[in-house]
Amino acid sequence: MAKVSAALAAGLHLHRSGKLVEAEQSYARLLETSPDDADVLCLMGSVRLALGKPAMAVSDLREAIRHRAAYPEAHNNLGIGLTELGQLDDAAVAFRTALRLRPGYAEAHNNLGTVLRDQSKLDEAESCFREATRIKPGYAEALMNLGVALADRGEYSGAISCYEQSLQVNPSSAPAYMNLGNARRDRGEFDQADASYRNALRIQPDYAEAHYNRALGQLLRGDYEAGWQGYEWRFRCRSFPHRPFEQPTWDGSALDGRSILLHTEQGLGDVLQFIRYAPLVKERGGIVVVECPRSLTGLLEDSPGIDRLVAGGDPLPWFDVQTPLMSLPRLLKTTLATIPAADPYIIPNPARVARWRDELADVTGFKIGVCWQGNPKYPADRQRSFPLEALAPLARVPGVRLFSLQKGNGTEQLAALADRFTVIDLGPRLDESTGAFLDTAAVLKSFDLVVVPNTAIAHLAGAVGVPTWVALPAGLEWRWLVDRDDSPWYPTLRLFRRGPADGWNDVFERMAGELRRRFAPRGRSIAVVISPGELIDKITILQIKSERITDPGKLVQVRDQLDALLAVGAREFDPTSELGRLTAELKAINEAIWQTETEIRACEKAGDFGDRFIELARSVYRNNDRRAALKRAIDDHLGSSLAEVKSHEISDLTNRTRNSSP
Repeated sequence: MAKVSAALAAGLHLHRSGKLVEAEQSYARLLETSPDDADVLCLMGSVRLALGKPAMAVSDLREAIRHRAAYPEAHNNLGIGLTELGQLDDAAVAFRTALRLRPGYAEAHNNLGTVLRDQSKLDEAESCFREATRIKPGYAEALMNLGVALADRGEYSGAISCYEQSLQVNPSSAPAYMNLGNARRDRGEFDQADASYRNALRIQPDYAEAHYNRALGQLLRGDYEAGWQGYEWRFRCRSFPHRPFEQPTWDGSALDGRSILLHTEQGLGDVLQFIRYAPLVKERGGIVVVECPRSLTGLLEDSPGIDRLVAGGDPLPWFDVQTPLMSLPRLLKTTLATIPAADPYIIPNPARVARWRDELADVTGFKIGVCWQGNPKYPADRQRSFPLEALAPLARVPGVRLFSLQKGNGTEQLAALADRFTVIDLGPRLDESTGAFLDTAAVLKSFDLVVVPNTAIAHLAGAVGVPTWVALPAGLEWRWLVDRDDSPWYPTLRLFRRGPADGWNDVFERMAGELRRRFAPRGRSIAVVISPGELIDKITILQIKSERITDPGKLVQVRDQLDALLAVGAREFDPTSELGRLTAELKAINEAIWQTETEIRACEKAGDFGDRFIELARSVYRNNDRRAALKRAIDDHLGSSLAEVKSHEISDLTNRTRNSSP
């Protein structure tokens, strides 16, 4: 026995010294002679967890428990192994067993809390972390985890306090610095957040999660050059699976006939947002193959720029190069000014659009499509989703009719509120026999407005090009930037942000106020018939004004007009790639005219009426000629009986005069 104890002590010394492979070998020799020794089995499980062998560790620990059922350390370590294998329910059982055997086991409380947080049971998780810190004051890891749980609930001040306490105990904790950076970033303290990330990277230079989260902060502030580079660290993070391919990763160069695989990643909303890059890749001269979730194949099959669409899990055709979809902004050097967002890029099936328009035509009033609940398994869903009851202020606006797009989770709230306000439930009839979002995309074209949380429906509505108001939580997300109520990614979206001290009711009261103001009498209004080109021209001018005007009062008026015209356009015009191209060119011409007029005013103010002034003046009528031609092209494309007519072409006359003899 003394000999065995000496051998065990030697294994423990190796284990505690960090010589894990040698410790594993030492425990293996002990188990050859004492295979039923629960202590050695538990230690073997522990060292194999540290070596990244969770399946083997779980086997060792189950064997230890078989020989000694009342062994809290073995149950705790078993829970860790099961957590790493993704078996969260079984892990929770193991941790609870350890706590039943030893109620004051702080580490087991902490570990159970991490599992409960992963299961989105934030209240229970917070209780576990608080109990761990009560039992073991100064428990740095539990303090940090408590901070994460509080941040999940949007309680950033409390989270920051926990992280700072954790760092007082363990100032060399890179994860604590990273989480402190996340909380400060989400509270809008960007310089302090970046300093925290730099501290984390000073301690651990290859800390992928810190690089990735720092990049999110850069993207949030619009620093796309640095942000897209740092965003590539996501594939080194434990939560991001990396797919190995034998084909090289595309470097953004000309494809010259080669085929490229764009493989999608992350959530459905991310796919809907970034599939817009397929046409830009196609312009590089290759064959574009897109692999996407099976549920989205029906929706994306007619999207521009895609030569072949493959459902995830199906065999892939041959391709020469590949890249993840969300790496395309970096490869194509996207800046805030070059986001490809000029036109809708997901085209709903025209027959479905017509069917839904006919079906809803008899419903009078201002039609608003709504949903309120995202996937509850998403860790931050408690922040982004809101209760159906929050939409009551909209329902009280005279003339408004609400239509539910909600499916699955959250639909039970409809019956509970049926006596409070009316919501016409379309959910059970959407996408049941077609495929994800096919009916939803089509019915969106029947609404005057869509109101949604930050879920995939927001991206779908933006991609389809319908007027949409997105209710955003207090926490910041990189794609919506900061201090903006518009989105350069989706011209038809408007953002209503929830303040840190506000409830959802504040957000929807603001929305209701906007609707009442829009419907309020404003003196005489005139209804006229105009050509499609004239309508789209007005829309592009209002979009330019909304991007440049800073006066709050004027901006409200511009956005009211823009929302009203966008609603008409969404109802009347089915988007096509040609209409999108013409619209983008028309907006570019109007931006050029805007800039030219600004420069003319500057020349006039300076008293400069020389060659520069003359050239600017000439460019006005030249651009107006191009503007008229584009409006006429839009009218022709849409088959309008009304069309743009220009009585003279000054640029042509000027050319003829210049080329004639005296």
